Amino acid sequence: MRFKGLDLNLLVALDALMAERSLTAAARSINLSQPAMSAAVARLRTYFDDELFTKSGRELIPTPRAERLAPAVREALTLVELSIISWDPFNPAQSDRRFRIILSDYATLVLFEKIVERASREAPAVSFEFMPLADDYEDLLRRGDIDLLILPEMFMSDAHPRAKLFDEVHVCIGCRTNEELSEPLTFERYMSMGHVAVKFGNTRKPTIEEWYLREHGLTRRIDVVVQGFSMIAPMVSGTQRIGTMPLRLAQHFAKTIPLRIVELPLPLPSFTEAVQWPALHNGDPASLWMREMLVQEASHMDLPPKFT
Repeated sequence: MRFKGLDLNLLVALDALMAERSLTAAARSINLSQPAMSAAVARLRTYFDDELFTKSGRELIPTPRAERLAPAVREALTLVELSIISWDPFNPAQSDRRFRIILSDYATLVLFEKIVERASREAPAVSFEFMPLADDYEDLLRRGDIDLLILPEMFMSDAHPRAKLFDEVHVCIGCRTNEELSEPLTFERYMSMGHVAVKFGNTRKPTIEEWYLREHGLTRRIDVVVQGFSMIAPMVSGTQRIGTMPLRLAQHFAKTIPLRIVELPLPLPSFTEAVQWPALHNGDPASLWMREMLVQEASHMDLPPKFT
């Protein structure tokens, strides 16, 4: 089929080439022979008057023009797939859908383990791929390359729909033997003590408390930097260091690690953990099923009493 002189089938070939970076693998992924894929590349080059790909060993390297075309092509194909092709009713019990989800270790432990358990009963063939916080998550949402993003609402894009999951507060934790935490923790002692802090992604995105301190021109003493909240508790155990983390996660680890949980001496408000999904997926029945399950499970999560 042609649209303004372009065979739309060529967009499928271009998308496969961008994903696979190999002529053979791209041909296989869309059920074309290698000669047919070579012919598609030649036609793409003629239409766009650009080489689009150069070879480096066995890998295809996209040109700047191909890089610019790729997001729009992926978005267009995803929209066709979700809006026109994939409108069969979603049956969880028979589906083998794989959900790609960006979320922290915190959300995994306090919420998503419940989702995985429930899905194993209701949709035994459904699977999950958990992904770390990516620096380009807004691009991934725009292209529909992920299904869900679970983050504090304050960090989410305004360009995509979202839903509230639950409210949470931050607390300070330390080893149970840390006498500095036997009394109410003052701001001055909090700032002077050694911290185990979290930084996310390749750009080392700060946590909420770090963002607050930076906004006020304050710098705490950070002795250890870790990749996720779940690493804080083991790193403060047996030391005089402290860490800042969400209350539910602190209480989760306090069941197995001897911790003190104390009130955080910073005026941080509670934050809202939310789920966001690509606007392209808004009407996708499978996405809707997963989002409804998340909201239902989150509704059972009352804010726990502090420091128990």
